[in-house]
This record gives sequence, structure tokens and C-alpha cells, in this order.
Amino acid sequence: MVTHSNKSSEQHSQPVISVRGLVNRFGANVVHENLDLTLNQGEILGVVGGSGTGKSVLLRSIVGLKRPNDGTIEVLGTRLNDLSEEQRSQVERRFGVLFQRGALFSSLNLQENIALPLIEHAKLGREEAEYLARLKLSLVGLSPNTALQFPESLSGGMVKRAALARALALDPDILFLDEPTAGLDPIGAAAFDELLVTLRDALGFSVFLVTHDLDTLYAACDRVAVLSQKRVLVTDTLARVASYDDEWIQDYFQGPRGRAAQHAHQN
Repeated sequence: MVTHSNKSSEQHSQPVISVRGLVNRFGANVVHENLDLTLNQGEILGVVGGSGTGKSVLLRSIVGLKRPNDGTIEVLGTRLNDLSEEQRSQVERRFGVLFQRGALFSSLNLQENIALPLIEHAKLGREEAEYLARLKLSLVGLSPNTALQFPESLSGGMVKRAALARALALDPDILFLDEPTAGLDPIGAAAFDELLVTLRDALGFSVFLVTHDLDTLYAACDRVAVLSQKRVLVTDTLARVASYDDEWIQDYFQGPRGRAAQHAHQN
């Protein structure tokens, strides 16, 4: 497993997200009940779980797209429950979000997609925003030639990188990624994982990463949280989580695919 250079016990004592007693319901369907989770400063936390465990619902609750039924969410030292809409909006501008399919605006080219939050939220002029947009594209490894291209003309890997550039537009403290390597070939997925770790090390943001990709867990994540039974069953290093006595965890991490991923990332 990869050991990341900027991790320390001091950083682990500084949570940037603290979720306590979270409850999420859709009608009679209870998705989360008394769920607790912590994201530490500077870490990449991988969130995994079986179908229907509410991984994306948890992400949406934290970023403000879904109001929980109960519980508290504290982000960057502030309880979101206690904030007005305007105050909450100010906190949420410190988030960067990459949705599963990129969610780029098809009618805008890449430069315009990335400039949009800079114009709307940072109140920059168009020229300055588009200049910064080109810098963000370079940051994620896309050439200046891509700036005027539209999403439909790009490969899946390029769309993911462009969406990552937009998520980084406002220099977020916390990056939320929902299945960022889904649909990518193994080479493209590995390149994305490497890019994510490089940017985290360089820029110092924290990452909440929903994934099912075992290679991503081994290549990029400092800790792993497993959603099961409507809560977080265990959160720890990947090696400790993989040895946890639970049927789903054992099937996931110790099955053929899990063993192959582990072997591929052993030093």
C-alpha cells in the first residue's frame, strides 16, 4: 500500500468534517441511522459500501444538497445546522465537488465551465476568470488546447480531469469526489489516482472520496470508511479495515479482485 508523505498524527487530530448521529430517511426507508464519521485535515478518506448503503446520500448531506432528518454536521469548525442560508453558502464555497459523470455544462466549453464559479462566487471579471480557468486546466494535466473544446468532444478521462479542474476553481479546503474513476480504463483510472494524491500533497486540501474502485483505495486513500447497517461500520487504515470481521468486508477485500488490487499496490 502507498504511504503518503504529508500524513502525521498531528494532522489526524484536526478533523475538518465531523458527522454525529446522522439520520437520513426517504419516506419509510431509513438510509442512515445514528451515523458518525470524521474526515481529518489533509487526508484522503475512501467511503465504500454495498449497493443501497447511502454513500452518495452521505456526500450530498455534507455538501448541503440533502437536508438530514436528524444529527449534526460540523465542517471546518462550524456546525452547519446552526447557520443561516447565507452563512451556510459561505462555508459551502470552501467545498469542491466532482460528481460521478462530471456534470459539466454541455453548452459551455471547458474554459467557460471552470470560469463560471469564479464569476458567480468570486465575482471575478470574465477575462481574469478565464485566465484562471486555463491555469486550473494545466494543473490537472490538460493542455491549453483543450480550453475551447466542449465536453462532448473529450474522452472520459479528460472529462474527469476537466471536472476536477472546475471543482478546484475556488481553491477549496475540502474536495468531494463521487466515483471519480467510474467508467475509466485502468490506465486512465491509475493516472487520475496519482494526480489526486499529487494535488492533495501540493495544495493541502482534504478529500472525501466515494468509490467502489479497489485500486483507488490502495493507491490514494489514507483511511477507509465502510458503510453498512445504516451507519459507518468501521473507519481505519485499509489494512485494518480489510481484516475486519464482517462478511461484506471480507468478500470485498479478500475476494479475487481485492487480492489482485492488494498485490498490484504492494511495495
